Amino acid sequence: MIRSAKPSDVPAIQAMIRELAAYERAPREAKATEEQLHEALFGAHPAVFALIAEEAGGAGEPARPVGFALWFRNFSTWTGTHGVYLEDLYITPRARGGGHGKALLAELARICVERGYARFEWSVLDWNEPAIGFYAAIGAEPMDEWTVRRLSGEPLRALAAQAMGTALTSDSLSEATSLSN
Repeated sequence: MIRSAKPSDVPAIQAMIRELAAYERAPREAKATEEQLHEALFGAHPAVFALIAEEAGGAGEPARPVGFALWFRNFSTWTGTHGVYLEDLYITPRARGGGHGKALLAELARICVERGYARFEWSVLDWNEPAIGFYAAIGAEPMDEWTVRRLSGEPLRALAAQAMGTALTSDSLSEATSLSN
């Protein structure tokens, strides 16, 4: 079953994010806290949304999350419409092959069509052959001419400082110091 995430899903989402990061060979980069996820998903102005794939529990047991899709709206200046950007899709290893990933993608496609969004996009690591094959099987096309770029850490802060007029290189710092003496 696919459903919208609720606040009580945040611990499970965070745990699956950590599993995904380990699979993607970057476990130390998954730093989001439960508080951050809760605010992003359920705060006053949610910026992202999540769907949960769950399996029925055993006799008398509640259903349990076995996967999630975390997404946000983007916008195409070419089509003049919003779209969906899938940030993360993850199915726990024991639940893979059960149709949960395809069901999550189908629900996101339904959201796109229902809302008049023109595009549904995501990134996949070039070494993740199982995912690449899965995406090809549902008709997703690679965007071979496009290369993702990322600005983070110190380069992000340095560029932001330029906009704030506070960028000081070692040369400009020396010059500013000599002018104040």
